[in-house]
Amino acid sequence: MKLEMKDTPGQLVAALRPISDVGGNIVAVIHQHDRASHADTLGVQIVLEIDELRIPELVSRLKETGVSIQRIGEERLVYKETVILIGHLMHTDIADTVDQIDRTGFAEITELNIVMPAVQERSSARLIVRAVSRDDMERALEILRAVSKEKELLLIEPLDGAA
Repeated sequence: MKLEMKDTPGQLVAALRPISDVGGNIVAVIHQHDRASHADTLGVQIVLEIDELRIPELVSRLKETGVSIQRIGEERLVYKETVILIGHLMHTDIADTVDQIDRTGFAEITELNIVMPAVQERSSARLIVRAVSRDDMERALEILRAVSKEKELLLIEPLDGAA
């Protein structure tokens, strides 16, 4: 699900609590402060496991907390590629790199695993990119290529074919 909420202390916890309350299992939470958006809102993507019959109750509880639900449910990102980024990922703002894909609307980074050996050493990250279509996947990879070049990161792609 994709949510938008006020960027205030405690709001994220308030949004996550109803998921647990209705018996959902949170698999992953991704949120970044988008400097380009309104300073008072925060976009959050949540991967969760929940009985479909509990979704209406979850939606109701989230609305009670003032959270705006932008998307819930369907698996719309059917094409998948795994890539590796190597470089100074934290110093070059990995959240910005992820956001450049996520804000397209046609692709998202659905998994991110980072290994950081030491502060001044290069990090490596495995990213799973999912997209709506093959063409959209290629557009998302073009964005990653451009970002990698701009931030002087090594991009290794793809590690697997489209799903």
